[in-house]
Parts: sequence; structure tokens; C-alpha cells
Amino acid sequence: MPNTPLRSGGPSARIAVIPGDGIGKEVTPVAVSAIKAAIARHRRHIEFVEFDWGADKFLRDHITLPERAVEMLRDEFDAILFGALGDPRVPSNQHAADILLGLRFKLDLFVNARPSELFHERLTPLKERTLNDIRLIVFRENTEGIYVGAGGFFKKGTADEIATQEDLNSRKGVERILRFAFDFARSHSHGTAGFQPASSTNKPLRLCMSDKSNAMTFAGDLWQRTFKSVRAEYPDIDSRHLYIDTLAMELVRDPRQFDVIVTNNLFGDIISDLAAELAGGLGLAPSGNIHPGCTSLFEPVHGSAPNIAGKGIANPFGSVLAAGMMLDFLGWREEAALLKQSVKAALHDEFTTPDLHGSKNTLEVADFLLRHISKHS
Repeated sequence: MPNTPLRSGGPSARIAVIPGDGIGKEVTPVAVSAIKAAIARHRRHIEFVEFDWGADKFLRDHITLPERAVEMLRDEFDAILFGALGDPRVPSNQHAADILLGLRFKLDLFVNARPSELFHERLTPLKERTLNDIRLIVFRENTEGIYVGAGGFFKKGTADEIATQEDLNSRKGVERILRFAFDFARSHSHGTAGFQPASSTNKPLRLCMSDKSNAMTFAGDLWQRTFKSVRAEYPDIDSRHLYIDTLAMELVRDPRQFDVIVTNNLFGDIISDLAAELAGGLGLAPSGNIHPGCTSLFEPVHGSAPNIAGKGIANPFGSVLAAGMMLDFLGWREEAALLKQSVKAALHDEFTTPDLHGSKNTLEVADFLLRHISKHS
């Protein structure tokens, strides 16, 4: 995982569990069960504490994040396992913004890490691609950019209405996400279980910084100058720059050329979804919202999917893979690998839910994963 482990492989951890809304309530318990199975024989101990923060609580109690919730999570928990937020009963999605974006900003989770790895050739829409062709990670700046909500309306509701949305970038914010990405590229290499610590015989990963500095001249200038300064400290890393539109085209044309991609909040949101689709779709996409050495949050990317919530057909792979990222964050690499291997085994055997063209339900897939983990732990 792309960070400094919080406990460096210590024997215990305390995890906050927030299933949230929709299918988050169905897939998060599968991830918790997978973790329990993975640690059962490894002398690990995890205390799970579940919180009912989501649309039901918001509609019932008019509360999104309870008072001092952020401080509690920061001071009393090692990590957060998150489900999904979003409910048609809350059209404004206020609770989702307050909880998820609130935790990202208030816990200063400045790294959004999105690995994309092809687990089976049939999953990619690209022709004649192998497992080694799509193995990359996107690091998205997670606390600045256009998502900070700076902007407003002038003459709203009239024919002369004007809306502004400001893209905020600080030297501190840009430098720390770039430095994080360079450190990861230097300290990791490709392995049979994805990214692994680099050895003296491995080449560092390649790095690509992406922006739109030819059009967004002020923010882009800051990213360009900071990139030039930081990359000079990492002469061993093969690094380059691509405009975001070029990156999108190149990622589809030849994904083999990318290992580490680092970019801003908006572009990272978009390009990581593209990368996920190349590796099989959002149902297989985990993510980490990270501040190295501090309480960090891990979640699947797929959202709450209210159209299938309650039908028992939700795909738990993204949640289980996010749980694996969390275990890696805790320094528990062997247990993290078990979770990933269980997903790979299910895909190999085509034991999948309908979104991946399978016929199994959530509980059947969960049983497969747990049997595989227990057998190989």
C-alpha cells in the first residue's frame, strides 16, 4: 500500500465501520467477515466498532456527523472501513457530502489512492491485453482543487445568471501529493500480488504527473514549477508530464506505459474511473483516503447503487479489496494478500454477481471468498 503503515505490523487495531447507505450495508459486512477470516490464524486482533451514519440517521435524527465525531475517529481508531453514501430520499445528498467529504477534509486525508489491476483478461474492454498490461495506481490530491466548494452565483435564476467554481491549489498541497507519489514509486515495484516493497534488483516504478497547464495557466503553473522542483530530488525515477487529455488517450491506447499517475482532485477523480473501467469496472475498484501515519479511510468506489439495494445481488469485491488496502495500511501484508487472492480466485472460477456477468448473489460470493481465505490462511 502507498503509505507508511500506522502500526508497522503491530498485533492489534481498532477499526471504525461505516456501512452507510444502499449496497454499502450489504457489502461492508462481507469485507468485515473476510478480514476476520484472514486474521484468524495470524495472531492479530481487530476491534470493529460500527456507526450508523447515513441517510436513515439523517432522516430520523437530522444528524450527519455527530458532534466531535472527527476527533473521536482521529484519536481512538486506526482506520475507517467505509461502505457507500447516497439515498434518493435525500435529493440534496447533504449527508453524503457532510460525512465523506467532511472526513476527507477534516482528517486531512490528502492522498486518494486508486489502484487498477487487471485480474482476468476477459474483464478489460481493451483487445488482446494481458494481466501485466494494466497494473497502475492513481494518486489524486484529495483536499484541494475544485472540490473545496469555493464559488457562488450571481443573479441566480435569471437569464443573466453567472456561476463560478474556483480551483484552489496550494504549494503545500501540491508538493506533498507529488512527494508522496515519488516516494511510492521509489519504494515499490510490481510483484505477483500487485505493488510490493522494492528490492535492490527491482527498478523503481515510472511516474507520470498530469495537469492541464496549457489552459489552466495559474494552477498549472504551480503544478509545473512544483513538479520540476520535486522531481530533481528523485533522479532515479523515470518521470514525465502529460496533459490530462493526452493521458486519457494514452491510457486507452497503451496502459502498459503507466505505473504511477499523480494529478489534482478533479482530474484524478476522472482518470481513476477510466483506469478502473480498463481493469473491469467500478465493481472491482477499491480506494484509500490516506494521511500517512494517521487514521485513514478505505472504501469501494462503486457508490450506494440504490437501484439494486436490497436485492441481494451487490458485488462485494470492491469492498473486500478496499479492506485489503486497509490491512496493508496497518502493515499486515500477508493478510491483505489473502483478501486479494480470494477475489482473484472467484473471478478465475467465474463465481460472480450479475454486474460481472455471473449468476451468484452476494451471500454466495461471500461464502466463496470466506472459504478461500480460510483454506489458505
